[in-house]
Amino acid sequence: MSDAPRFETAAIRTQAPITAEREHSVPLFLTSSFRFDDAEHARALFTEEVSGNIYSRYSNPNTDEFVHKLCLLEGGDDGIATATGMAAVFTALAARLASGDHVVASRALFGSTHQILTRILPKWGVTFDYVDGPDTDAWQAAVRPNTKMLFVETPSNPGLELIDLAWLGAFARERAIDLVVDNCFATPYLQRPLDFGATAVVHSATKFIDGQGRVLGGAIVGSKAFVADCRFFARHTGPAMSAFNAWVLSKSLETLAVRMDRHCQNALAVAQHFEGHASLESVLYPFLPSHPQYALARAQMSQGGGVVVFVVKGGLAAGQRVLNAVTLCSHSPNLGDTRTIVTHPASTTHSKLTAAERAAVGISDGLIRVSVGLEHVSDIIADLSKALNAALS
Repeated sequence: MSDAPRFETAAIRTQAPITAEREHSVPLFLTSSFRFDDAEHARALFTEEVSGNIYSRYSNPNTDEFVHKLCLLEGGDDGIATATGMAAVFTALAARLASGDHVVASRALFGSTHQILTRILPKWGVTFDYVDGPDTDAWQAAVRPNTKMLFVETPSNPGLELIDLAWLGAFARERAIDLVVDNCFATPYLQRPLDFGATAVVHSATKFIDGQGRVLGGAIVGSKAFVADCRFFARHTGPAMSAFNAWVLSKSLETLAVRMDRHCQNALAVAQHFEGHASLESVLYPFLPSHPQYALARAQMSQGGGVVVFVVKGGLAAGQRVLNAVTLCSHSPNLGDTRTIVTHPASTTHSKLTAAERAAVGISDGLIRVSVGLEHVSDIIADLSKALNAALS
């Protein structure tokens, strides 16, 4: 039997070293820099002959605690924290790629990740190809001699498409290509991509990791070599997480397991209740047997997550009637909050994609993303029922 603490225990009991004040709750370290013992100590810190804090853009006890805890939960060797989720995505790409390199990515990606691949990295000579994530033949056909990274979201935002991580992890290892997985929707409580062979995972900690819509944050966790490149890049380009945000997010990890259990319980109940509703073309949720990748979801996730997708009959106009009719649920671009949130990706988070690009990843004008919160599930269902009935009028 392993002596390693279980998930919930590691999330709660992993803390920064106790100071002379003997605090029970880790304090905030709101300082921009740290003092040296003497000139030799300063020199040794800057040459990395000894470890320690120099400047909060490099490290801070609060960010160190958050990262160490997340590494334990994800099963990663090392990690860094960033100011936002997109800073984590960009750092993971920019730190490992150079002019002439090639990326293969699943087509179903968050809108800002799509913009990095299509409009920012090509300016620096980095090329990419999209593939349909579940199509293993497409992955094999797309890889070139200069392919250096595979990048995926699973489940994807917002269409809840899944990628077979066991297959893709083995494929990447055989070819010595980095596999980076955006694990934002699942969190390490529901899915650990590194266990399937991923090189690194990225997070928007703003979402389920914070879980209460309070702060922005991102993280990269993975192999020592991958994270070393990311740390160098971040140290000199500055996408650092603040000490306060790290303190909040480390506290948030203490309740991640119990929150995700309730998110998943409520989301499954919502999905089951509305499947077959007269105003909906379909309901998507990974742990619904009707989901096209239900078997894969059960194989690589412990639960189905906190996001449900409704495809409303009647397109944009009907979708807008639903959004305008909610009263309990929030209409917001965020997700992963204690509060249930409804979002219309085609006109907000994925609006910069062309209509053809949205269609290619299943984002129709009638698609509504529901981030199911922690309210009583009967109240969530009642509010969504009223709103979906409005779509019929």
